[in-house]
Amino acid sequence: MTNIATRIHTWLNGREVGADEFGNRYYCARKARLNGRERRWVVYKGRVEASKVPPEWHAWLHHTAKVPLSEAAAQPNDWQLEHLPNLTGTDNAYLPKGADPVGGTRPTSGADYEAWKP
Repeated sequence: MTNIATRIHTWLNGREVGADEFGNRYYCARKARLNGRERRWVVYKGRVEASKVPPEWHAWLHHTAKVPLSEAAAQPNDWQLEHLPNLTGTDNAYLPKGADPVGGTRPTSGADYEAWKP
């Protein structure tokens, strides 16, 4: 949920450009320019997390592309994985076998390390 100041600023000064599959909405300024560049921003749906922005919109936000990629260009190839936001700190975060939440012990190996003793 965005704060009230962002919502008011967006309502008064923003022009909606589009939305992504996560429900995030993208805006640009109606008239004001900052150092000759159009102001662009995103209003997140749900938790504010920058990694929720897909690559095609990231390129537009950072002025790498003048217009957002078309839906056809945004479709992933067969070898590409679906875009996921950063899952660190969530129940879906990656935990290696030796992590504390999954037991805290890792299997030993024949070439296991030996602690340094001064």
